[in-house]
Amino acid sequence: MIKKTYFIITILLLSLFFLNTSCGSTAPGYHPTVEEAEEARAKEKKKKIKEQRKAKKKAEKRFWKMQSKEVKKRIRKTRRERRRRERRRKRNWGK
Repeated sequence: MIKKTYFIITILLLSLFFLNTSCGSTAPGYHPTVEEAEEARAKEKKKKIKEQRKAKKKAEKRFWKMQSKEVKKRIRKTRRERRRRERRRKRNWGK
């Protein structure tokens, strides 16, 4: 009976200890300024954009690697034609 109560009390104290320490994400008494918070957010955003750009580049590389030579030529030609049409449309839009 006594061992069981000690065990329960020990578990209770350990759980309270772990719950209290997990709440503090930074050192006690530290309050970041607005500038520091904005800087941290900007840094995270920049990192996220960089990862997205890298993933896009990797996907595009994989796409081109899987295409045959003829298909690559056709895709490039189609892109060029589309760009030319867009430029012509922009030039003729104002007239």
